[in-house]
Amino acid sequence: MLVLLDRDGVINEDSPNYVRTPSEWRPLAGSLQAIARLSRAGRKIAVCSNQAAVGKGELTMADLDAVSRAMTIAVTEAGGRIDGVFYCTHSPDQRCACRKPAPGLLLQAMTTFGAAASETAFIGDSLRDAAAALAAGCTSILVRTGHGAQSEASVRKIGIELVFDDLAAAADWLLRQC
Repeated sequence: MLVLLDRDGVINEDSPNYVRTPSEWRPLAGSLQAIARLSRAGRKIAVCSNQAAVGKGELTMADLDAVSRAMTIAVTEAGGRIDGVFYCTHSPDQRCACRKPAPGLLLQAMTTFGAAASETAFIGDSLRDAAAALAAGCTSILVRTGHGAQSEASVRKIGIELVFDDLAAAADWLLRQC
């Protein structure tokens, strides 16, 4: 199974001004251990995240890469791994096919890992994450961290029933499924 994760609000604390440096990247409680449990169970793990700060000129690709390295190192130190990182760096006004709620990032990850939609779950914290998962045909899971608690009612309205308090609880459910 391929497990796709949104980054900000799912793995780490979200910031209204973007996570700009490795020192600003702060994992949410239990998220690194959840990724480690999924990794040890043989799941492929990839991050699929909108990062419009690059497209807006507020963050460089080097900055984004440094934050990604910090995340990957933290996951590795917790005993897990991230097999791939996929970012949409376009600004919202560019209307690309990869910016969630469009499914492009998720489809790219599934193609990269040779995973069918039926073998893929996407864990996010927003309506746009849930909509991207539905558009990609994979299992959509909402966590209440980040923007998830505020998004829960609207996500449930589009038919998403898999809602968990955090990434750790979502990982526990996934591990019980197969």
